[in-house]
Amino acid sequence: MSRSPPTPAAAQRAPEQQAETHQPATPSRQEALDAKERGIRALLAEHGVENEFHVIQSEPFIVIGDDSRRKVQRSVDRTISYSVARLKRRYNFRDPAEVLEVWLFRNERSYRKYTRLLLDDDPDTPYGYYSPSRGALVMNIGTGGGTLIHEIVHPYIETNFPDCPAWFNEGLGSLYEASEYRGEHIFGVTNWRLPGLQKAIRRGGLTTFADLTATTDSAFYRDDAGTNYAQARYLLYYLQQEGLLDQYYRSFLAARRDDPTGYDTLVETLGRHEMEAFQDEWERWVLRLTWR
Repeated sequence: MSRSPPTPAAAQRAPEQQAETHQPATPSRQEALDAKERGIRALLAEHGVENEFHVIQSEPFIVIGDDSRRKVQRSVDRTISYSVARLKRRYNFRDPAEVLEVWLFRNERSYRKYTRLLLDDDPDTPYGYYSPSRGALVMNIGTGGGTLIHEIVHPYIETNFPDCPAWFNEGLGSLYEASEYRGEHIFGVTNWRLPGLQKAIRRGGLTTFADLTATTDSAFYRDDAGTNYAQARYLLYYLQQEGLLDQYYRSFLAARRDDPTGYDTLVETLGRHEMEAFQDEWERWVLRLTWR
């Protein structure tokens, strides 16, 4: 099960327009959505809580929430639909082949109760996580939409970037956990991870980008995970601010067999072969950032 460290509410700002309209699902996809919905409703009925939840189809998701229908629909329209449309446009993402469940629990008490009752799970984070084995995003939506957007990134990376290393997968998810919409685009903004990264830089000894990108998935999550997440996020934030993130993603994806860590592609994208000097400049740049 893939899990992220605790992620507080996002600094996400949604526009006031209505959510984008989507093309109807193809007949085969609609059948898959309907079958998934029937399974969810049967699960809820089995535990006698069918009247506690609203179930909403939003291709490629089935969204299940225990708040008012208006609030669940708002999460669908203002967080899921907006962010997915913009991520797909930016990275040319294909939808996951399987219909995914999105569980939105209204607060931590509900989240703890129903993940145990309905999903037979005991989360190690109070915010939310993605379970690839179940094909489910499980959220305490009371903490905000940031974790939801973060976790939405993972199944899209899983589908579109086979064997993506954890540093990039989590860096991209973390980038959008605090985000804003600008027209048809989504942009990461500075967030709560910044002060810890700045503290690590001032303390000295931040890992090199060569070492960060070479970190195994297990080591990324195990060894100083908070700093790893922050360093990966703000490297991608730098690329975004320099207008290089889209180019880097496409180049890394194309070169992944020859450059599985993405480091060589990073050097080429930056045009900086003296990476020690670049990291010094990047660290000074990070220290000038502020978190609103």
